[in-house]
Amino acid sequence: MFKIPIIIDTDPGIDDAMMLTFAFANNHVLDIRLITTSSGNISQGKSNHNARVFLSYIGANVEVARGLESPFLRELELAEDIHGENGFGNVQFLTPPLPVSHRPAVTAMLETILNSNEKITIAATGPLTNVAALLVAHPEVKPKIEQVTWMGGAAVGGNVTPTAEFNAYVDPHAVQIVFNSGIPVVMSGLDVTHKAYITKEEIKKLQEFGTEFTQKLHQMVTFYLDQIEKTPFHAENYDQVVHFHDVVPLMYLLQPHLFEGTDHYVEVELEGKAVGATVVDYYNRTKKEPNVHVLHNVEREKFVEEFMKAVENISERLTKF
Repeated sequence: MFKIPIIIDTDPGIDDAMMLTFAFANNHVLDIRLITTSSGNISQGKSNHNARVFLSYIGANVEVARGLESPFLRELELAEDIHGENGFGNVQFLTPPLPVSHRPAVTAMLETILNSNEKITIAATGPLTNVAALLVAHPEVKPKIEQVTWMGGAAVGGNVTPTAEFNAYVDPHAVQIVFNSGIPVVMSGLDVTHKAYITKEEIKKLQEFGTEFTQKLHQMVTFYLDQIEKTPFHAENYDQVVHFHDVVPLMYLLQPHLFEGTDHYVEVELEGKAVGATVVDYYNRTKKEPNVHVLHNVEREKFVEEFMKAVENISERLTKF
């Protein structure tokens, strides 16, 4: 059976851990060639360590390459107020981490893509710094990239400013480069990820699996909820659920029928009060060709069902060893 060759660029991050759980539970259909780490939720050093220790814990053997330390033209802003100082709340994974790759992220991405017989999909769940750097430094890879499926942006409203979603806000210049690259881009923005949520009752199911792994997931999600309740900006919009933002671009790749989206021209604001805003031309006022497939909706119950299947899958794997 054909497996989808993929590179995952991530900044773990609690919801990134949920995404990695989903991705590696589905490695029978995903050929995960490489993990690269971005600076976003936490600094690059913590992000890279978290990816290596989490993947080691779930028994995934894949190269993890260290990405760029900061955005193109802005100071790095972090989200430790939500994810905790170490990125995983208060949860510790004591398994020895996977080794650090000898290749930096851009080099690893370049060589992985050029050495592949098939086109590679890039799934990014943090700021697009690494992906944009690859495209600027090595535009020759573009024909060999199938698509970029990204968690970021928003057609309406933001979660870090009134107009900007966090990943787009951290590195808007990288977003502009990727959107204008000519590569097919799927934007899983807040419009859809705010509908990809799990309720407090559903969160309890993580405990019901009764494994060490699911207990850790439950602790992370509970920490995530507690931090949202304590953070004024988020607490004002708190609706008693956890949004699994970063699972969306991976689930879309495997279960596109669960989602609704439309093609539009999208540009990003690079400065001013609206910096990081992803402006979707819904009514084709610019007369420009669409450059992004914008997701709007998801079948939430099916989304939760597929995620829980993934959790059960990884739990069963771990209990066998």
